[in-house]
Amino acid sequence: MKRSILFIGLCLLAVTGFARNIKTVVVTTTPQMHCEKCENRVKTNLIKVAGVEGITTSLVAQTVTVKYDADKISEENLIKSFKTFEYEARKLKPGEKVVREKHECSEENKVEYETE
Repeated sequence: MKRSILFIGLCLLAVTGFARNIKTVVVTTTPQMHCEKCENRVKTNLIKVAGVEGITTSLVAQTVTVKYDADKISEENLIKSFKTFEYEARKLKPGEKVVREKHECSEENKVEYETE
C-alpha cells in the first residue's frame, strides 16, 4: 500500500515537472521588417532570450509570433527584450492588421513582397 502511494506521488511529481506554461504573443515592430535581413536580425536576437521556444515572422503581415515559456519570461519582459537589438515591439489586438510602409532595402537584401 505504501509503495502504491509513493509510486502515485512520484508519477504526479513527474507530470507536474514536465508541464510547462507555453504561451504565444503576436507583435509588430518599429522599425518595420522590410527584408530577409530584417527578419533574420529579429529571429537571431530573440532566440537568445531565455524562455523563447519558437519564432515565426511575416514580412507581408509585419508580425512576429513568439512562443514562450511564461514560467521563464513574462509577456511584458519579452516585448521589452526587442529594445536590446534596437527594435520596439507592440502586441497586436486579435484581428488587427498592420499597414506596411514602403521601403527600399539594399539590392543584396531585397526580397519580393507577396501580395495579400
